[in-house]
Amino acid sequence: MDGIAMPSDTFRPRAMQTILVGGAIAGLLDGLDAVIFYWLAYAVPPTAIFQGITSGLLGEQSFQGGSPTVVLGVALQFFIAIGAAAFYYAATLLFPMLWRKPWISGPAFGIGLFFFMQRVVLPLSAFHKRTAPMSLPELVDQLLSHALLVGLPIALMARRSARLP
Repeated sequence: MDGIAMPSDTFRPRAMQTILVGGAIAGLLDGLDAVIFYWLAYAVPPTAIFQGITSGLLGEQSFQGGSPTVVLGVALQFFIAIGAAAFYYAATLLFPMLWRKPWISGPAFGIGLFFFMQRVVLPLSAFHKRTAPMSLPELVDQLLSHALLVGLPIALMARRSARLP
């Protein structure tokens, strides 16, 4: 408007805050959800959750790897979440609506991320093949956790980092 920059034109998310902080929050919340849900619903110990993540790289032998494969699984959990936040940040540069409307774009991103992981990443990994389809409670938990505990925190961090002077 007559050479005057509007706030939405001059502000945009900061890379490090969105990627590192948003990704770390999402990784922590998603990891906690997995530990709590699978412990309560199926009595799966937390170590097996993170060894399951490691199995994407090492296959079934990750479950016999002890503490090192648990630690690797935790590291991979955060690596994936930070990678998701980096992708979201890059997308905000092309589509500013993503950081302007985090309550819509964040959950949508999280659900899209869930389907990307299920349909692209897991089939390409060394992950052990599921013998049964995901149960309805597991599917609901996964969709809600990806929407509210992964996508939303990343989107809210993008919005917050864009507003800081």
